[in-house]
Amino acid sequence: MLRYLVVLSRPRFWLYLAGPVLVGAVYGAQRLGTVAIPEVAVLFAYFLVPANVYLYGVNDRFDRDTDQYNPKKDGREARYRQGWPVTLVVAGSGLLLLPVAAVLPEVTWGYLAGWAVLATAYSAPPARLKARPLLDSLSNGLYVLPGMAAYAALAGQHPPLAAVLGAWAWSMAMHTFSAVPDVEADRAAGVSTTATWLGPRRALWYCGLLWGGAALGFGIVDWRLGAALGVYPLLLTAVARAEIAIDRAYWWYPAVNAIVGGVLTIGGLWRLVYG
Repeated sequence: MLRYLVVLSRPRFWLYLAGPVLVGAVYGAQRLGTVAIPEVAVLFAYFLVPANVYLYGVNDRFDRDTDQYNPKKDGREARYRQGWPVTLVVAGSGLLLLPVAAVLPEVTWGYLAGWAVLATAYSAPPARLKARPLLDSLSNGLYVLPGMAAYAALAGQHPPLAAVLGAWAWSMAMHTFSAVPDVEADRAAGVSTTATWLGPRRALWYCGLLWGGAALGFGIVDWRLGAALGVYPLLLTAVARAEIAIDRAYWWYPAVNAIVGGVLTIGGLWRLVYG
């Protein structure tokens, strides 16, 4: 059961939620010592594992019809196991956000509530945003909300609008890019997504435009941030020109995101140390 729950939570993608917490914290902090306050540790711990158990547990619970056509479930991911133990763990992981929010400043509550709503509505009916073209992409801003909460917790105010829009565009592109390998499985199951609606080729153009927008948004805040995000449209162009299969390139992105996130985090720490 423990091994199944770990596989269910997608360990390769744990940093997709927890990583933005570190980035948000180092840019929201006014001095180096505040980065390591308990509130940041609580946020990071929650979004590293429990949040992923909840997000992907809800996803797999309501994706059983499409997953029968999805080859990823026979290898790197697991098919959902019905039964009260799994349901209890998944539901408990979601409810754990309440005590997390209780120890954080009120300015963070909107971001945490937004995450909970989108993490649920993305997969669960009646909203089931993942089966609604464009809304499936738009709702994946949930991945950057933990970072915004961390920034707000330390800065005492909301992050810059340009950074918010840039981060949201990045997450929208990541979502659609990850859905391209699932196009055939989703079409076979009769599920509509941004990727199935646009088709693989146009979906990649869509991703490129969003990643370019993300680089622009962060560039407005600081040109060095924009340069770091500029890796994504460049890498996408390289993948397309080399005619590398997207279902292969897709598995590179956890490492790419970790590297870019690490660069952003080091840059934020450099700012705190050297000004």
